[in-house]
Amino acid sequence: MTIQWRYTTHDNLGVLSVVGYLGQDAVDRFTGAVGWVMARGDGPVVLDLTDLRGWSTGGQLAIAQAARQLAEQGRSLELAAIPSDGSLVPDSTCPAIPVHHDLTAALTAHHVSEEQRQWRTTDWPEDGQQLG
Repeated sequence: MTIQWRYTTHDNLGVLSVVGYLGQDAVDRFTGAVGWVMARGDGPVVLDLTDLRGWSTGGQLAIAQAARQLAEQGRSLELAAIPSDGSLVPDSTCPAIPVHHDLTAALTAHHVSEEQRQWRTTDWPEDGQQLG
């Protein structure tokens, strides 16, 4: 199984939402999504994990790598709603990754009101629909 992703821009903030399971087999797709985000936005990126069913060590390492790549561009990565099966523990080469309780808290922290534009994978689930 792979992940599906959606990228939404707000004023000076991007939200990358991921659904599914971020395992080793989904790392390439996640890395591609991060590349998409890096090419189309500026400012902080909130990684919305509200509907992520879980992650593997490889998935966690991919998130840490995304934080490093964004930092090289002068941008930060923040997490919203990490999976309950563990927390991300980046190594010393990774910039600090703020964690928000949920997406609403992350958007509130940045004083964000309306989304401006959105892109998503073809199989992004409709509201209330489960992936897989």
